[in-house]
Amino acid sequence: MSAPKEAYPLNWPAGWRRTESWRRTNALFRDGNGASAGRIHVGQGTNRILRELRAFGVSQDTVVISSHLRLRTDGLPYATQATANLDPGVAVYWTDGKRQRCIAVDRYSRLADNMAAIAATLDAMRAIERHGGAEILDRAFTGFIALPAPEQWFQVLGVGANASREEIDTAFRRKAMESHPDRGGDDVDMARLNQARADGLEART
Repeated sequence: MSAPKEAYPLNWPAGWRRTESWRRTNALFRDGNGASAGRIHVGQGTNRILRELRAFGVSQDTVVISSHLRLRTDGLPYATQATANLDPGVAVYWTDGKRQRCIAVDRYSRLADNMAAIAATLDAMRAIERHGGAEILDRAFTGFIALPAPEQWFQVLGVGANASREEIDTAFRRKAMESHPDRGGDDVDMARLNQARADGLEART
């Protein structure tokens, strides 16, 4: 099972529940430069994640930081970019030996804070390793095994990730004709299409 090849758009691991937007909270992660330090930004979040994974002996070549952030040519997010209107979720995939790992966080309203939360989680797990809890650590990591990325709304509808509202509606109508229970489909397929259309239209607002 391999980590997703693309860091963009967000590849949220299958089976991991998303945090409803109204449940997300503000975090207090800072840039670490004193009492008057400002909020952490994307570049700092990226660096923290890579630093913690290096401490585990993970090669950066195996690391994929997946989100809705614009990417540099090396596949990592640009350090400074506007994130206010982006899905704040972040999923980090990497290879540990022959095992695939993943941690995904979306509990905070700021994307950079979710990156910092992932780094903080890795740091806490490294503390377990430092104190001789290798078996405990390995068991904990079983909860972070990378699962196949779920279908995104645009994959369900068969359109591009940047499809317009009109293209989304057209694709939905076409697929609905095939999946509607009255035409030989079933309720599960129709519910899947309805959710994909709703997610797509929300992404265009």
